[in-house]
Amino acid sequence: MKILIIEDEAAISKSIKNYFKANDVHCEEANNFKEAMAKIDMYDYDCILLDLMLPDGDGFDLLRHLKKKNKTEGVIIISAKETLDSRLEGFNLGADDYLTKPFHLSELLVRMQALIRRKNFKGNNEVVYNEIKIDILSKTVSVNDLKVDITKKQIDLLLYLIGNKNKVLSKGAIAEHLSGDMADMLDNHDFIYAHIKNLKKKLSQAGCGDYIKTIYGLGYKWENE
Repeated sequence: MKILIIEDEAAISKSIKNYFKANDVHCEEANNFKEAMAKIDMYDYDCILLDLMLPDGDGFDLLRHLKKKNKTEGVIIISAKETLDSRLEGFNLGADDYLTKPFHLSELLVRMQALIRRKNFKGNNEVVYNEIKIDILSKTVSVNDLKVDITKKQIDLLLYLIGNKNKVLSKGAIAEHLSGDMADMLDNHDFIYAHIKNLKKKLSQAGCGDYIKTIYGLGYKWENE
């Protein structure tokens, strides 16, 4: 999963990024309003952690921008501003959760994971698609109740495909999901073909149906056979 941390305090942003990285979450950072706006417009994220008080703008304006752009990212406000009015305004503008500083990183991680499950998988810790079963918390995959030897990156790719079933996903979108802003620094996205090929091979060898379809010239799509 890929998240955006919008936070001007470098120490807080770094501590969140390091903690989340240890829990297999890819984090991008924006340290001010202008940078946050640019990243919101250029990329899609699974979740956004939003500080309301930025040096060059207001976090509420970012919420308004997300709403105007019809962006679907989950948003958790992380702020030292603790008033009923700020909470109500945040929720009215589309925020999904509100956590007051200081907070425990473990609680933030759990809230973020729960939010993504609610948005993508109806709140379930276990994702089931026909013969495939994915345990999100233990990061394991089984096909017809037999465990599949699969990497964490492949599980992330599998969840991304299933979470966007019947949608055509470009190589660029998949690259951004797996690599974040680093995708812009790559000469091409050929590594996506390798990831897709290896995932399809492992699922097929386990007796799984052929759900990953190549859409020539566009990308890939997860759909029933």
